[in-house]
Amino acid sequence: MAHFVILGAGECGARAAFALREKGFDGEITLVGAETLHPYERPPLSKAGAADASDPKFIATVEKYEDSGIRLLTGLEARDFDAASRTVTLSDGTTLSYDRLLLATGAAARAFPGAPDGSAHIRSLRTHHDAAALRDVMKPGKHIAIIGGGFIGLELAATARLLGAAVTVIEGLERVLKRGVPEEIAHLLTERHRAEGVDLRCGVSIEALTAEGGKALIRLSGGEVIEADLALVGIGARPNVEIAERAGLTIDNGISVDPYLQTSAPDVFAAGDCCSFPLSIYGGRRVRLESWRNAQEQGTLAAANMLGLNEAVSSVPWFWSDQYDMTLQIAGLAEGAVTHQRRDLGAGAFILFHLDAGGRLIAASGIGPGNAVARDIRLAEMLIAAGAHPDPAALAASDIKLKSLLAA
Repeated sequence: MAHFVILGAGECGARAAFALREKGFDGEITLVGAETLHPYERPPLSKAGAADASDPKFIATVEKYEDSGIRLLTGLEARDFDAASRTVTLSDGTTLSYDRLLLATGAAARAFPGAPDGSAHIRSLRTHHDAAALRDVMKPGKHIAIIGGGFIGLELAATARLLGAAVTVIEGLERVLKRGVPEEIAHLLTERHRAEGVDLRCGVSIEALTAEGGKALIRLSGGEVIEADLALVGIGARPNVEIAERAGLTIDNGISVDPYLQTSAPDVFAAGDCCSFPLSIYGGRRVRLESWRNAQEQGTLAAANMLGLNEAVSSVPWFWSDQYDMTLQIAGLAEGAVTHQRRDLGAGAFILFHLDAGGRLIAASGIGPGNAVARDIRLAEMLIAAGAHPDPAALAASDIKLKSLLAA
């Protein structure tokens, strides 16, 4: 009986395990996770879930894994695998033999250079355990300093302010969300955070991050020292490629895979945050995506290709962020855009459509209350996938339905 092993029990790995069963695989499946908890959703950790003291939002019950014939091993790390002998060695000394292997090892938070390890007052956010520590200071009378003005940093700033904590956000670049978010939207979010009482500082460099006397101390380049009950380091993530490196796999901004998520080793696949892949709708440009939807979709796609269905990556990248009552959604990759068109949707909601030099729609960025932009972003996603060259004036005209452009 064939044995498929999945290393990484996050969104991607868990979805892959269930997708194998849904697609008819009747062999053995072993899903290995380093955390003691069974697989759970990670987006809530920096959104509303950061304020919730309950258990995380589990992807499925333990019983469902059992009923599906999925052997779930938690609290164990995969130390090494050998592509020649097709074996995986776990942290408890167990050796697993596999017929096909999926690396869904995810990504880890980047550490701040020189910051002390293991301090209770300097943390990152990747796990439910991290979120629980943050909850202890998300209350009136406490001060959280957030290093990094990216999605996670700003989402946590919004949650902390809603719960009454004082918040300082420090961003080294000249504005927040510099990577992938248009300046117009970033400015709107900056103003909203400041209106909510966030001390948001951009273009500021940090000389040192230390912990002393039960506080985090952040020394800025100008000499000012910011004292906080907790410093949250949100300066990006790095793909977990160590086990792949030791096995001799090709690494290129993550574990390098082909359009079918196959690595450079036979019968070894990689998916989710840990891998980079060529995206045909952008001319085969190699990308690595850190997003919930990508983890889901690639988990399912990896399962299909482990079964020999040879389905290539084809989906349009999609991201979202919730801050206060506003939701930001982005479809596509705006790199290479030379112009954009704005479509106002009313109630403060709008979308920016990004076009390349040839007039092709390559990305769309929208923001508004609740789900105000969701439908139009979904239609933009379909236009991007179709390689559409829509009339720019029609994109800007709110009385012309995007659905009609798709039909055209």
